[in-house]
Amino acid sequence: MVEAPPIEKMESFVGSNISKNIAQFVALDGDRVVGWADIIPAWAHGVSHRGSLGMGVIPGYRGQGIGRQLLEACINKSWVNGLTRIELEVRADNLAAIRLYKALGFVHEGVKPRGMRIDGMYYDTLQMGLLKHEA
Repeated sequence: MVEAPPIEKMESFVGSNISKNIAQFVALDGDRVVGWADIIPAWAHGVSHRGSLGMGVIPGYRGQGIGRQLLEACINKSWVNGLTRIELEVRADNLAAIRLYKALGFVHEGVKPRGMRIDGMYYDTLQMGLLKHEA
């Protein structure tokens, strides 16, 4: 994601996720959303063990550990909620995000050529996944 949604839209989305006990966390600076992360479980029976990660931290707040804290909180809550697999898609040139995901155990599972288009420009994306390791 390249920008935070308006606070009103975020409140509605987060409120819905909270009511469903979905892993959803935001970072605020006053009333401004500066970071967000959620792991939305798949709805179909055969894939209900997995969730899809969405997250972002706006420029000016990156590199301060906000993304890592949000992601760790989401992962932990997802495991508690019964998920055993988390998936994500990231731009192949977003090296900082890829380093963060790898540091938390995500592994590269594939490439989607032209997986993302922003302002008319295509970008390849990486598919990454994290499995819960049972003790």
